Amino acid sequence: MMVTGAYFPETSGAGLQCRALVRACGSRARFSVLTTALDDRLPSRDDVEGVPVRRVHVSAKNRAVRWLAMPWLLVSALDLMRDADIVHLHGFSEKSIVVSMIARLLRKPIVVKLTSVGHDDPVAMRARGGLLFDSYRRADRFVAVSPRFEGLYRDAGMPEGRLRVIPNGVDLDRFRPADDTERARLRRELGLPLDGPLVLFVGFFSREKRPDLLFDAWTDTFAASPRSSLVIVGASRSDYYEIDSALAERVRAGAAHLGCADRLRLVEHTASIEQYYRAADVFVLPSLREGLPNALLEAMACGLASIVSRLPGVTDSVVTGDVDGVLADPGSRESLASALGRLLGDAELRRRLGCAARQTIEARFSLPSIASRYLNLYEELSPCAASPAR
Repeated sequence: MMVTGAYFPETSGAGLQCRALVRACGSRARFSVLTTALDDRLPSRDDVEGVPVRRVHVSAKNRAVRWLAMPWLLVSALDLMRDADIVHLHGFSEKSIVVSMIARLLRKPIVVKLTSVGHDDPVAMRARGGLLFDSYRRADRFVAVSPRFEGLYRDAGMPEGRLRVIPNGVDLDRFRPADDTERARLRRELGLPLDGPLVLFVGFFSREKRPDLLFDAWTDTFAASPRSSLVIVGASRSDYYEIDSALAERVRAGAAHLGCADRLRLVEHTASIEQYYRAADVFVLPSLREGLPNALLEAMACGLASIVSRLPGVTDSVVTGDVDGVLADPGSRESLASALGRLLGDAELRRRLGCAARQTIEARFSLPSIASRYLNLYEELSPCAASPAR
């Protein structure tokens, strides 16, 4: 049984990886999904691509609504868990306490995937203390998506022998490079500028993702690259606490003031993000905090030259500077603008870094190989869990 904060058609990084893993494992394991949902139009009981899904409707603003949803959370967890061999939590939050308690009562092994440094890593969880950390640390296995979690696991004094490092995986068929003809066609279909290099950001508007910093750095390159465009794909309006609509308004106002609104596109949501990667020339991830960003892996799989904040044990575990991408100083407008200026002015450098990026993803992050590692983990915990679907 998978437990995640969002599941298709709602999206989150953990939810997208959860769905990708379910699909990649195919008939080699049976899955069910327990998730929360903000959209009350989605059914509580559902079947998504042949997978039973139970949704617990919550509100991002009203804590009382979350408590009122508790009975349905209990009923749904019991319903799905009876037939489950393993409970796999993608991230850890208050609802995970309830799910973990039921799993232990039913003697189901628990896997916790660590998804975000500073949020559900062991040091951050220890700081929150109490029942939450006690429940968290009793899991049977922990999965770290990047090396940074290994050090945090040790620093928190977590149980030895329970941590596995398994990164996120990428569908190499869906996320693939485009040739010049396809790139031009996609730009026309998506309504994007047809001339000049296109810079892409994928992620919601938050003070940790820093799309506003990218906008500022991009405007600093106008003297050398006046015909470049910036596309930001991600939510700017939501009840979700991390999304800051004021950042989007500042970016829009800045573009109007500088007279570059025609070179800026803000896309609130898309179900076909791969089209935007294949239409772009450069991908930028200016985040201050990450676990292992799916957007970076997807962009590299699409053969994009990428500029990423140097986050020790996270982004620098994926990108080797000036080999398959460019590492910039976190939070530095100057460092980001310098890297962006280099790539916008050098098509051959973009091509070389993009080709190497694709090779990195093929070698280390292909979804089938990641799925096999999870199946081995499931087999380790419960021999019947990773057998063909019954």
